[in-house]
Amino acid sequence: MEALRTPDERFVGLPDYPFEPHYLDVPSGAGGDPLRVHYIDEGPRDGGVVLLLHGEPSWSYLYRHMIPVLTAAGLRAVAPDLIGFGRSDKPTERDDYTYQRHVDWMHAVLEQLDLTEITLVAQDWGGLIGLRVVGERPDRFARVVAANTFLSTGDRKPGDAFLAWQRYSQETPDFAVGKIVNGGCATDLSPEVIAAYDAPFPDARYKAGARQFPTLVPTSPDDPAVPANLRAWEALHAFTKPFLCAFSDRDPITQGADRVLRAEIPGCEGQPHTTIEGGGHFLQEDRGPQLAKVVVDFVGNTRA
Repeated sequence: MEALRTPDERFVGLPDYPFEPHYLDVPSGAGGDPLRVHYIDEGPRDGGVVLLLHGEPSWSYLYRHMIPVLTAAGLRAVAPDLIGFGRSDKPTERDDYTYQRHVDWMHAVLEQLDLTEITLVAQDWGGLIGLRVVGERPDRFARVVAANTFLSTGDRKPGDAFLAWQRYSQETPDFAVGKIVNGGCATDLSPEVIAAYDAPFPDARYKAGARQFPTLVPTSPDDPAVPANLRAWEALHAFTKPFLCAFSDRDPITQGADRVLRAEIPGCEGQPHTTIEGGGHFLQEDRGPQLAKVVVDFVGNTRA
């Protein structure tokens, strides 16, 4: 498996992103050299772990306004960049990216960091991966916050907004990551922030993962990821640990998915589910500190 590594100088001086980089290696899943994963690790080592999983086509930069709120509350914020994104390695072939490999890579990250009693905060593909990991290793997790995400099994018709995004992602000649993120926000991002989302991708060769992700969402029952997702759902149907939905009010992609999660996951019962007003798909950009405060309160109110 051939992989590219974004030059470090692309990440110098990004606005509001002062965090020290950390790295670990995970098996590629295809033999050969391992892949390097970048992650942020801020806050006290003995603080409760909050695992912040980003989606498509963002990276850990998405959580920059949430991390200070979490660490000020005594929590440890761990935010990996998925393979193909951020400062993590980027395999060059689209076929190198599969749903299963993304799940395996995340399992490897949690094992190497030996993270337990995790509070998962997952948005977009962060949930498609993170909820699979919760379903496969529920013992590692203390609670979950789902924000604009879902775990698809291909038996519900995708919404028009998702199908439009999927078509666009495959047909547009210029996959302009920063502009795509900006288009998924309810507020306009500054040119400097848009450039920060573009930073991991010096040219189109680095975007194989970003291009491939929209095609990996299971949209029919015969998708190869469906059996594993169904097994994860079996575990989630028995997941009684606290599970909170914090969706925004202006996301056409995942609108209504919170109702399904709340109906099917026992840990949702009695939790203070919230709708965050003024947030688009990337609510961490639009309402990051507010979402972080929701997480802090949820952790504080559900500790044993």
